[in-house]
Amino acid sequence: MPIAILEMLEGHSIEEKRQLAKDITQAFVKIGAPAETVQIIMRENPKSCWAEAGKICADFEIPSGA
Repeated sequence: MPIAILEMLEGHSIEEKRQLAKDITQAFVKIGAPAETVQIIMRENPKSCWAEAGKICADFEIPSGA
């Protein structure tokens, strides 16, 4: 059973998460995994707990779709 664990910044809509789950499941199906065995865990992290290039993400604007 494939398990995909995703770490992402908070703020994605439920529709975006639905689409992401569908697309990831289809990627596994394409390589032979039955869709009903694919599990996806989405972890949303606050921007205050994520840093890029030495800067906390809460301190700068994240482009949409990131």
